[in-house]
Amino acid sequence: IRCWSNIPFITVPLSRAHGKSFAHRSELKHAKRIVVKLGSAVVTRGDECGLALGRLASIVEQVSMLQNQGREMMIVTSGAVAFGKQRLRHEILLSQSVRQALHSGQSQLKDMAIPVLEARACAAAGQSGLMALYEAMFTQYSICAAQILVTNLDFHDEQKRRNLNGTLHELLRMNIVPIINTNDAVVPPPEPNSDLQGVNVISVKDNDSLAARLAVEMKTDLLIVLSDVEGLFDSPPGSDDAKLIDIFYPGDQQSVTFGTKSRVGMGGMEAKVKAALWALQGGTSVVIANGTHPKISGHVITDIVEGKKVGTFFSEVKPAGPTVEQQAEMARAGGRTLAALQPEQRAEIIYRLADLLTDQREEILLANKKDLEEAENKGRLALPLLKRLSLSTSKLNSLAIGLRQIAASSQDSVGRVIRRTRIAKDLDLEQVTVPIGVLLVIFESRPDCLPQVSALAIASGNGLLLKGGKEAAHSNQILHHLTQEALSIHGVRDAVQLVNTREEVEDLCRLDKLIDLIIPRGSSQLVRNIQRAAKGIPVMGHSEGICHVYVDTDASVEKVTRIIRDSKCEYPAACNALETLLIHRDLLRTPLFDQIIDMLRVEQVKIHAGPKFASYLTFSPSEVKSLRIEYGDLECCIEVVDSVQEAVEHIHKYGSSHTDVIITENEKTAEFFLQHVDSACVFWNASTRFSDGYRFGLGAEVGISTSRIHARGPVGIEGLLTTKWLLRGDNHVVSDFSEHGSMKYLHESLPLPQRNAN
Repeated sequence: IRCWSNIPFITVPLSRAHGKSFAHRSELKHAKRIVVKLGSAVVTRGDECGLALGRLASIVEQVSMLQNQGREMMIVTSGAVAFGKQRLRHEILLSQSVRQALHSGQSQLKDMAIPVLEARACAAAGQSGLMALYEAMFTQYSICAAQILVTNLDFHDEQKRRNLNGTLHELLRMNIVPIINTNDAVVPPPEPNSDLQGVNVISVKDNDSLAARLAVEMKTDLLIVLSDVEGLFDSPPGSDDAKLIDIFYPGDQQSVTFGTKSRVGMGGMEAKVKAALWALQGGTSVVIANGTHPKISGHVITDIVEGKKVGTFFSEVKPAGPTVEQQAEMARAGGRTLAALQPEQRAEIIYRLADLLTDQREEILLANKKDLEEAENKGRLALPLLKRLSLSTSKLNSLAIGLRQIAASSQDSVGRVIRRTRIAKDLDLEQVTVPIGVLLVIFESRPDCLPQVSALAIASGNGLLLKGGKEAAHSNQILHHLTQEALSIHGVRDAVQLVNTREEVEDLCRLDKLIDLIIPRGSSQLVRNIQRAAKGIPVMGHSEGICHVYVDTDASVEKVTRIIRDSKCEYPAACNALETLLIHRDLLRTPLFDQIIDMLRVEQVKIHAGPKFASYLTFSPSEVKSLRIEYGDLECCIEVVDSVQEAVEHIHKYGSSHTDVIITENEKTAEFFLQHVDSACVFWNASTRFSDGYRFGLGAEVGISTSRIHARGPVGIEGLLTTKWLLRGDNHVVSDFSEHGSMKYLHESLPLPQRNAN
């Protein structure tokens, strides 16, 4: 364990044979030796006179953190010229003001012209100050830094190259961060068109080429080039059609349009790409990213090392299939074609998928068996997750029945008129249902989720991106293949895409221009992580399923144990399983209470006592650490309340607005509970497990939403639709409706068209 800023960091086990660059971003976390190149635009202020101190301090902080993880960090920095320019301007202004005051004797000074400052002089004046600043900053993290100034000649002289190499290795061995810069005080002007000279030589004409040369010489794992643009674009940054290139491959230069170089510095983006490709050819991975953006500069370096989608990653390995961005675009195009089909055609696709689930049963179960065997051999999945992973003949039959329900109910889902208004004579307004767009559904350990969600997306005309857990890879693969086979009957195969690349969930959540809605299906931790990571994309779902059953004084003895047993024991891993049992105080030490406890013991349910319940017992079960726990297993909490009002208050305080139940024969008490509990699903004398799209008659669900906007409870086809307004007029203009205009608003409600009777 090393320490950085009084915070202990576990040293990362890092080892890799150099010679081949990383193929995927996810491998960057294994980088041991890293060069960070800081462009002039990153280090200098907007006025080009002086350094961006806050930005520089943030970079030093990130480099220090990585250094203290056991990595070997090197910095190639610009900024000496800008720092020197600031110092020399100050000196010139000071000397001019003194001379003028002595010469004129006047207290007011005239405007003074500052001569153009020569870059080499600025570099000479700024190098010592720049290094002193780096030393002061790194000292805050108990890290030593050392300066090395080089020129192109130092790489052409074999003895100087060996000396430089030996110096750098010795500094790294002593846990010192080398800070390298071209010696701009003596360096000659760069020769034109001398960036690349053969395979093994790169001319050091700027800090981009210097960083690439050093990275290869030092057998560096990763070169991070920070500039004032996000990375490479397929057209000039800032243009309407410009798209950031996530991964750049050698030979892709034709797909890039280079703009002008940055406001300061010697190298433009074309020079950066040439240097990056040269380093990549030498076995060093490269990422070009923005080091000036205020929202990301504070963690851009660490994000890159963690494998997050930042900037442009240079890779020699092209993936076999499309990128996730391309998949999202294919899903959108396919979804629009799907929405344009006739309702009968969409239903036909879903009926075909239902048939395939039963016809291809053996192949599906064989793939699922592979997933189960791999999961059991690795021992990573808990028993509840293994149960979710498992498919069976009965599950597939139930899936097929649910899909047929969706097909039957989807006939008038898209394009249904829900409101008609006559605005004025010959000016009619309609509000109609339309698909949301592209859905991203992220699910864990539940391969049965894939055909369910696919069917709902097809019925509602939405494009769909699916990201399943790797523990269900074989099952998901065959189920997706069958889904695309069904879609092919009407030529919309691309509308449903399965993401098989190594995309991190957090990176998917950033595709706000490609994805319209994220639906997580999995653990509460997964949902919380997605809700935090989603930037600009709404998330539909629930982070927890803390469901309550309240047993009232007027509860039926026959109903209580049946409902509680079903709610807790039928499928304890489900999000709609009972987690907290609320008992009216008057039922304590009664035969009914004893029956409840005996039943839970027979079912091997571990009981945790709430604070009030524990106070009534001499020898109580383990007291709960929190009343807001989703156990997801054969465990539950029992708490005591004094009234139905207190039960409602408890649910509002500790529940998750998912599903809550009252067991009572008193209709007045039941109605009070139903009207006052503010949850997505509120039941009377029924198991919590009924909170399900299939059981509600929706055919299936994409999830259960506890959100208060758009959709709540089990979300079926209706929850995947939004609306648009259609206005049909005849040469109408708003000015005709002014005070002295010729037309008047009518705003008459018109009858809706007859819905499909089937």
